[in-house]
Amino acid sequence: MADRFEALEEQLERFIENARQLGIIVSDFQPQGQNALNSKLQTMIQGMQEIDKLKTHMQDIHVPLDVFEYIDQGKNPNLYTKHCLEKALGKNEQIKGKIDAFKRFKAMLILELTDVFPKEMANYRALRGDDRPT
Repeated sequence: MADRFEALEEQLERFIENARQLGIIVSDFQPQGQNALNSKLQTMIQGMQEIDKLKTHMQDIHVPLDVFEYIDQGKNPNLYTKHCLEKALGKNEQIKGKIDAFKRFKAMLILELTDVFPKEMANYRALRGDDRPT
């Protein structure tokens, strides 16, 4: 699995470097540099073809659209992961609080019901296999 990412990363790095070099050639273009420009353009085309070939190895990869929004905003995509984890932790704390509140409510309810309906609660506890003292 990591090999396919490394291959794509390597191709993308090569492509970026070729694009940088192409930019240098174009920015200082001289007519005698036409062969160098043509050669670099051909290299760019081959690079795109190589990247296109790698897409078949990436079809099972799904990237959330929010990651692209982070990138478009100039943010590090790792911040998306961090944000999601922080959101999940916050939601986890919230749910844990609700669970704790329901546990306290259940304990108080059982105490109150035991005071009002001692026989019924004894039967309930016997059915539940709960032999704790009330």
